[in-house]
Amino acid sequence: MPLSEHEQRQLDQIERALYAEDPKFAHAVRSTNPQAHYRRRIVKAALGFVLGVCALMAGLVVNVMPISIVISLTGFALMFVCCVWGLVSWKRMTGVGTEPETPQKRPARSERSGFMERLEERWRRRSQGE
Repeated sequence: MPLSEHEQRQLDQIERALYAEDPKFAHAVRSTNPQAHYRRRIVKAALGFVLGVCALMAGLVVNVMPISIVISLTGFALMFVCCVWGLVSWKRMTGVGTEPETPQKRPARSERSGFMERLEERWRRRSQGE
């Protein structure tokens, strides 16, 4: 919904006052793009995932049994958490899954065609002796 002319003037006035009061903060707020924020989160998640792979491999190399298991499990947990974090950030960045799901209507029997329909037709012909 677009702003009215009066509301737009008020918003411009607030913006100018913010720039006059704290120009550094105003510039930081104005230049921030939510997609850039999520992109940074995805990069951090990818780096964490690589670090988790390294920890998992380090756990396999270490020959001290209880320590190697702890290192490997920690690496796996880090990989899992970073994967989930990256996927959630990607989902929010692209907007996938934000629209409500509409229930799918099942097609009517006459609209369906395919393997089962052909089988039923063959069965009817066979039973009728054709």
